[in-house]
Amino acid sequence: QVQVVESGGGLVQAGGSLRLSCAASGSTFSINAIGWYRQAPGKQRELVASISSGGSTNYADSVKGRFTISRESAKNTGYLQMNSLKHEDTAVYYCNAVGVEVVGGTVGYLEVWGQGTLVTVSS
Repeated sequence: QVQVVESGGGLVQAGGSLRLSCAASGSTFSINAIGWYRQAPGKQRELVASISSGGSTNYADSVKGRFTISRESAKNTGYLQMNSLKHEDTAVYYCNAVGVEVVGGTVGYLEVWGQGTLVTVSS
């Protein structure tokens, strides 16, 4: 079963930094594009940043200039570098990975969600 696992969340003071990782398990799935989403208590899940297969990036206005999304194909892993964190960045962060799975010569296109990692920013 294809999975992606987020890591890197935790508790940080306002103004601090964290780097989230999103790694695909298994060797059959290759990540092409990644979206990082977050959901704060009582709020809807929102897209924070995305990176396409071609490397194009997009950011929510609230994180522009502070967050950087990247992807390392050799490690089949995506990252979200978060700097100058604010209390309002507190949320569960989810990775959404879109890619290709090749099994026995059959190619499938998958979209996989991670389980989420909690980021808490103390003010």
